[in-house]
Amino acid sequence: MSLYITLIIAVSLSMDAFSLALAYGTLNLEKKYIIKLSIIVGIYHFFMPLIGKSIGTLLLNLIPINPNIIVLIVLSFIGLEMIIDTFTKEEEIKIMSLKELILFGLAVSIDSFSVGIGLEAISKNYILSVTIFSITSFIFTYLGLILGKKINNLIGKISTIIGGIVLIIVGIMYIL
Repeated sequence: MSLYITLIIAVSLSMDAFSLALAYGTLNLEKKYIIKLSIIVGIYHFFMPLIGKSIGTLLLNLIPINPNIIVLIVLSFIGLEMIIDTFTKEEEIKIMSLKELILFGLAVSIDSFSVGIGLEAISKNYILSVTIFSITSFIFTYLGLILGKKINNLIGKISTIIGGIVLIIVGIMYIL
């Protein structure tokens, strides 16, 4: 397929990351965590399609679990943690553990795994495709986190609660 189709798919995959980054950005993250999280999401969007291409079909046949259930669990966990942290912590800037960064990256990259199963139909140049997926998701995640932080600065803790609720709702939508 053409580069244009690859770009459309990259933007589609990145919209998920953007919307969740927008919600997560309300935690008023430090700049270094915004960059780290964006890089992690970009890395996931590079490797997940390749993994999907290589072993996705085999895995889904061996383990009959809907990947959307995994997304629901991860997003709900992150969303509940955001809501609880709003009421239990008074810190201005959220410090994220590596585990939180990795879980977020995984949650927004599950869909790129399934795209990887059909990667051959998208392009014969797998490395170019996944590089485009990676760069696009990095940019969208970064923009979502920055915009979420600005929203938090405007309306405060209520934005974090809304962000947590949005993550839970998006997780539920994955299984509907």
